[in-house]
Amino acid sequence: MQRDDPPRGPRKPYSGQGPRKDTGAGTGQGAGQGAGQGAGQGPWRSGPRRDDEQRPPRPGALPPRAPDASGPYRAAPRPPAGDSPYRNSGERRAREPAAVDPAAVPHRSGHAHPHDRSERRDQRHRHGDDTREPQARERHARAERPYRERDDEIDGDLGDEGFGSPSPQRARRDAELRLYGLNAIRAVFARRPQAIRKLYLDSNRIPQLQPLLAWCVANKVGYRVVEQTDLDKLAASSHHEGVVADVLREEPVSLSEWLRELAPGPQLAIWLDGVGNPHNLGAILRSAAHFGVSAVLLPKDATLALSGAAARVAEGGAEAVPMVRMGRSDNALAQLRGSGFSLAATVVSGGEDIFAASLPERLIYVLGAEGEGMDRDLAAACDRRVSIPGSGKVESLNVAAATAVVLAAWRARR
Repeated sequence: MQRDDPPRGPRKPYSGQGPRKDTGAGTGQGAGQGAGQGAGQGPWRSGPRRDDEQRPPRPGALPPRAPDASGPYRAAPRPPAGDSPYRNSGERRAREPAAVDPAAVPHRSGHAHPHDRSERRDQRHRHGDDTREPQARERHARAERPYRERDDEIDGDLGDEGFGSPSPQRARRDAELRLYGLNAIRAVFARRPQAIRKLYLDSNRIPQLQPLLAWCVANKVGYRVVEQTDLDKLAASSHHEGVVADVLREEPVSLSEWLRELAPGPQLAIWLDGVGNPHNLGAILRSAAHFGVSAVLLPKDATLALSGAAARVAEGGAEAVPMVRMGRSDNALAQLRGSGFSLAATVVSGGEDIFAASLPERLIYVLGAEGEGMDRDLAAACDRRVSIPGSGKVESLNVAAATAVVLAAWRARR
């Protein structure tokens, strides 16, 4: 149906000849013909396109395709749902987990990356004759490189069986010792300040540690003022006295080296057999430093070592008395006797009265752990046996108190 209202949209400029069609000036047949002509031939339509009216083709456009044409524009048939390479194409699949056979999982074979270090090592050996493409082997090597480096580092640190030397991080921790206590850290600063690695202190200790702080600044050693709660965590104890320090551990010297550097004349040393309590060790070191003991001798297989708790109880005595690591007991006895030392085993009863016995100038007291005492063979190999007399109301003194008594007895005779 053709509309007679004026056309909409852009209008053709009026040339000045004839009546204007958009103003309704013409009527009758002329107006109808003009409107019909404008709708069929002119570029400006006077109404919507009829159903039988076709859009004029654009220059260079392809001809329209027929729905059933077999030309280059025909759409490709959709593949069946089961043959589509896309996951979500076709019919929706059920989201049920598929059953997995444990025996078919490539854990120790194939190229699935195992989690066990030994399995990864075995897998690398199998990949030596890998028949994959070079690009696939290179991608696998890049993905495996971090695991290989980690395994090589662990193998180098722990040996083939995994029980060798510790890792570098563990070695650094073992080389350093965390000390706490004012006198213990002052003793380290007075004897070997270069061993101090880091310092933590409470603000109340700054006036007392001014020389140490000045040395840390001059030698670029880090220190930090922290709260009491932080010091409690660092020292794992509340008896830190407001200062904690990380220092290099001083390794025990060998018996041969100690004897070689020992001065002639009266000398006193302590042989600890089975002592393991750190507080007892600290008390022994404090008494040893007070009475001028030359060294504390440790058996070859002894696990006793200086700790932060022992150093605090020693109150600086750990820096005054060296610790000596011996070899086999029979060789150690021969070396000590060859240097003029006499060995005295301290026993609970049955020995000479320590206050009445004649004690030689070069003497080594052998002290055992509480309860078990010293080794019987070692006690039998000593030159003499001494005891501390008492009232009998208690069985004996603990090893730290007994050490102080026997050291005082030797010092009284010098």
